[in-house]
Amino acid sequence: MPTFNLDGFKISYEQRGRRQGAAERPIVLIHGLLLPRNHHYLLADALADRGNRVILIDLLGHGASDRPPHSRYYSMEIFARQVVALLDHLDVPEAVIGGTSLGANVTLEVAAYAPSRTKAMFIEMPVLERAAPAAATIFLPLVIAFAEATGPIRFGAGLVRRIPRNFSLYVNVLLDVLSADPLASAAVLHGLLTGRLAPHPDERSKLDQPTLIIGHDRDILHPFSDARALARELPNAELVHANSFFELRFPPNRLSDAIADFLDEVWL
Repeated sequence: MPTFNLDGFKISYEQRGRRQGAAERPIVLIHGLLLPRNHHYLLADALADRGNRVILIDLLGHGASDRPPHSRYYSMEIFARQVVALLDHLDVPEAVIGGTSLGANVTLEVAAYAPSRTKAMFIEMPVLERAAPAAATIFLPLVIAFAEATGPIRFGAGLVRRIPRNFSLYVNVLLDVLSADPLASAAVLHGLLTGRLAPHPDERSKLDQPTLIIGHDRDILHPFSDARALARELPNAELVHANSFFELRFPPNRLSDAIADFLDEVWL
């Protein structure tokens, strides 16, 4: 996979779909927490089939990018700068920025940090103020487990890395997650837990880019109330209610069509 260097670290990315021009309908898709970029492959291909240039990034600490084992390298703001650096590397003046969970929050940070580079936003399952207690409850024990059981987890990860990646997409994604270095994963979680979750609501209310928000019910880490509140805060947002977490995982479908239609409107 191609890479670029930022602050002494290697950031991995790839592109799918149209690439003829740097400004030709580009959308950057940002993965979820501790997931590699390939979990967006099906969505990327569905959007590419509709004429979009899809750019997938592995943020630092994820996928094929470098994984420094210290929390100071990980925050929403740092991740946002990596996305903008990718646009610089590809000579893309502006793009639609989008992502899932962690990627949704990083999308908001990109829009706040570089509004002139953010044509529009696609946000799935944001993790905002209502989800903060659940996020801390879920991720703090993981930080402790990764740090205190490094040896056994690292041994198991080494065994997983030997398994060929010739299964279905999401099985391969799971194998990639299980093969990750535990100290780097702990550092990612620690850095995010001690940093800001997303731009402040006052900042978010000033983000006027066209935005498509997707959320679903029965998810304590990604409550639909956060998606609904974000749709109220952003002055130019549309909210789509997904039937479940799984609905967008197997595009093309209703939701991927809604995203592709949204991109058509953005690039008119």
